[in-house]
Amino acid sequence: MENQLFQYLIGIRQNIHQHPELGFREFKTSALVQQHMQELGITFEILAETGVLATLKKGEGPTVVLRADMDALPVKEDTDLSFSSVNENVMHACGHDVHTTMLIGAAYLLKDKDFKGTVKFLFQPSEEGNLRSPEPGKSGGQIIAETGRLNDAKAIIGLHVNPLMPVGSLGYTQGEALANVCNFIISVHGKSGHAGALEHVIDPVLISSHLIVAAQSIISHTAPTQPAVMAFTTTEIVGEPAYNIIPKTVILKGSLRVLNLETYNLIVDKLNTLIRGMEISFSCKITIEFTAYYPSLLNNAEINLRLVPVQELIFGDQVIQQSGQLIAEDFAFYSRKVPSVFYFLGAKADREDVYFLHHPKVVFDENCIPLGSLFLAESALQLLQEQS
Repeated sequence: MENQLFQYLIGIRQNIHQHPELGFREFKTSALVQQHMQELGITFEILAETGVLATLKKGEGPTVVLRADMDALPVKEDTDLSFSSVNENVMHACGHDVHTTMLIGAAYLLKDKDFKGTVKFLFQPSEEGNLRSPEPGKSGGQIIAETGRLNDAKAIIGLHVNPLMPVGSLGYTQGEALANVCNFIISVHGKSGHAGALEHVIDPVLISSHLIVAAQSIISHTAPTQPAVMAFTTTEIVGEPAYNIIPKTVILKGSLRVLNLETYNLIVDKLNTLIRGMEISFSCKITIEFTAYYPSLLNNAEINLRLVPVQELIFGDQVIQQSGQLIAEDFAFYSRKVPSVFYFLGAKADREDVYFLHHPKVVFDENCIPLGSLFLAESALQLLQEQS
């Protein structure tokens, strides 16, 4: 990448970083993306409120999609960057500002390239969750995947910066790379009464204690050798708590994370069975609601194999084989419909202290931008050439 374009992209990235926007509210970021697509003469449409799907077609041929996310997080930035967030309690702590910039860079690199086929540049809103969603319960990736607008693609490629990996490295995981993740809400309904008259009450606090311990044992007995976590993170008493009153209802909230889809479904089934059994044992009513589900992200081995020449060209021997991680990414919705590959790009800053994603002090080395843009562009060209 020419230095002039690199410097131009740094300006774009710093502008986006300084003006972060939460999911489904990326209006200024979307407008900036649209401006650059217009300058390049690339047509586009708007999806999911703020998403931009730009299309560069050159003759007849297959379609390849390159995807970036645009939303920031509700985090108060605590870096010493000269372009720190000016929006209070909103920060690009997951590097989506870098992702958006790299995809804009790929569009600049591909605009004048000679190829046959179509490249779609997907600037997606709200990867981080479904709050403010125009379709309640759905993230930006799920909404766009369900439109069918990408179903004709032969491949979808995504990149995510990793602030713990050195610049110049690329990470890849075979098969299921990121976890099936959901939030759950369990409501335990008992019978309220005086703490000294337990024969007349059904204690939801006691029942909840049993439920938490029993639910944790599901993980140890179902997935002892597989990555899986069931975390109870919040306990709420419905009503005004008092030392001498057994409450009527206790609400438990948490997160379930399982790498393998089949194992995830098995754990959910066992959790539902456990709850039905406890209702009978304690003569109570227990309900469970699963929300914000992301399926596991499935990397396609064939697509990755076709991109090995591009990986070697750009990263040499710094392509790292990684194991699956218990984090979620709504790129997973695309990967379940179209052959897809999701990579982690080294972006470790040259600092004594480095932090992982979502931390208020996390910093990304901008030298990863030309590598990411070039990898996206060359990957599209490689796949278009092979598919043709």
